[in-house]
Amino acid sequence: MRPTAAYATAGPKAHFEKTTIQRRDLGPRDVLVKIAFVGICHTDISTAWAEWGKVLFPLVPGHEISGTVEGIGSEVTKHAVGDRVGVGVMVDSCRKCENCLAGEQQHCLKGCTFTYNSIGVDGLPTEGGYSTHIVVDEDFVLKIPAGIGLDVAAPLLCAGVTMYSPLKYWGAGPGKRVAIVGLGGLGHMGVKIAHVLGAEVTVLSQTLSKEKDGMRFGADHYFATSDNSTFAQLQDHFDLIVNTVSAALPVDSYLLLLRRNGSLVYVGAPAAPISASAFSLIHRRRSCAGSSIGGIQETQEMLNFCAEHGLGAEIEVISGDQIDQAYNRVVASDVRYRFVIDAATI
Repeated sequence: MRPTAAYATAGPKAHFEKTTIQRRDLGPRDVLVKIAFVGICHTDISTAWAEWGKVLFPLVPGHEISGTVEGIGSEVTKHAVGDRVGVGVMVDSCRKCENCLAGEQQHCLKGCTFTYNSIGVDGLPTEGGYSTHIVVDEDFVLKIPAGIGLDVAAPLLCAGVTMYSPLKYWGAGPGKRVAIVGLGGLGHMGVKIAHVLGAEVTVLSQTLSKEKDGMRFGADHYFATSDNSTFAQLQDHFDLIVNTVSAALPVDSYLLLLRRNGSLVYVGAPAAPISASAFSLIHRRRSCAGSSIGGIQETQEMLNFCAEHGLGAEIEVISGDQIDQAYNRVVASDVRYRFVIDAATI
């Protein structure tokens, strides 16, 4: 086992403290990653605060990881020492079910192994990227192209692919009208990606406070949902709406903004169940769906796409001792647009 410095929380809303965790020794197919940066995702907060169910405390979150390869197992062929790499939301899956064989490991029928708060191949709880090093099977390590800085690349491993996957699946591109609900860590990447894909992009946000940023990221239009006229003005308008926020939405009001065959897709995860009138769906043959991350192949495709087009997250770099403060600021929507921890401070 390899002692590794990390920041962990002992229980729901407990302060993060510096600690030492044990990483497994390198197996034949394992890659040792020296972490450079790790993003703070809202999922980290919801898990650390035990908002979504059982948590394996003490917890080391973090699944937006970038760094370099420091060591490899004897059978590793995909990565070499010194490579720029990333680790995302999952670190293993069964690799045998129909979904894994289709490259959709995030939908593994036996359940994928998450980067933290899961049980790993060694039988121990997985620990995430709020640490200096991580050991991951080579099949779940991504290559970060030279065209992206490791700091702005880290959030792409979750926020980037969480937006890229539904935009690609639901056909965002030339001639399509796409709305992004919320301009936060997810939303700002959704605007950038949808713009490069060629869609007509609209941001739907509570207020116009971030309008200049939204237009800078590539939005064509920006509307405040607090303005009662917005929903009447935009009825039957969009082909795709991607909702990135975790707050409850008036689902029927958003469904009515869709054109024939349009889809409202959730990537944000409200704690309470959502409900909608069947007539909102039946009328215009609308759909309401959900999407999570992407498979390993699609995540690599996203990284290559972002490098090709010069896309990265808008970040604020913090030190490890600022995690508690960062969590509170994320919940207060006081970040533009992703906190990234400098692992050198861990």
